[in-house]
Amino acid sequence: MSLSAEDRFAITDLINLHGHLVDAGDLEGLRAVFVEDVPYDVTALGGGVLHGLAEGLAAAAAMGDAAPVAHHVTNIVLTELGDGRVRARSKGLGVLRDGGVGSVTYDDRIERLEVGWRIVHRVVRR
Repeated sequence: MSLSAEDRFAITDLINLHGHLVDAGDLEGLRAVFVEDVPYDVTALGGGVLHGLAEGLAAAAAMGDAAPVAHHVTNIVLTELGDGRVRARSKGLGVLRDGGVGSVTYDDRIERLEVGWRIVHRVVRR
């Protein structure tokens, strides 16, 4: 399989959608981004591995005012792994309530499923 331009646009939109949903407070909308059993590894940020979307949603909601007020993603690089699987690396910028900015790297494994492209594994690093 070779990634088409349409696949690349769809995957990039998927990665971008994460920030829009979180910033809008639509955590349930993240079901269109991640699979239900996604491991979301925030060990580098002190949070360990969140097992499954429900655990990730609970952790996001628990952050309350400590959560960034804006999430931005940039520098998306896609590497085809074959059989409908892609590795995506991107940079994330989070704008904090006090005006500070934090930066992370997202390392995602993405798969083409019947419902479309979904992130099946995410690691977040400083």
